[in-house]
Amino acid sequence: MSAETAGDTALDLLLAMHKLVRSLRRRSGLSPTQLQVLVHLVEAGPTRIGELAARVSCSQPTATTVATSLETAGLVRRVPDTSDGRAITLHITETGRDTLMTIARAQADQLRARLATLADADHELVLAAVPVLRRMATDLNVEVAGSAGRSTTTGS
Repeated sequence: MSAETAGDTALDLLLAMHKLVRSLRRRSGLSPTQLQVLVHLVEAGPTRIGELAARVSCSQPTATTVATSLETAGLVRRVPDTSDGRAITLHITETGRDTLMTIARAQADQLRARLATLADADHELVLAAVPVLRRMATDLNVEVAGSAGRSTTTGS
């Protein structure tokens, strides 16, 4: 496969994944950044705002705004950092955890319904790609963790 063809295929895959994920998230009631923050807090535990911004690839002001909106909704709480009285850590609440699981289950149900419409061969092909995609996502998380101390991107 030529580099150009691989590049086109990578772009096609990226666009298809974005479109699929966007359609699954459409009815969640939370923004993609809010969902990423909740997922991060479940996976990593309490996190400072600056580190959270790096982990979910947004600016620190965006992370602060997201934290405030999630706190207002009762999904997270701010707790003073025991190692630095000036800093706060964000903790997910039980309501936040329950909300995230409800959203995840609903999205998984939507995805199952879409998978059920595929021909058997296509269904098997998609499922066979899951371990590879999971490894790629894990590798990405390792890269992001390694750059958490560096500057963050802007936007949400």
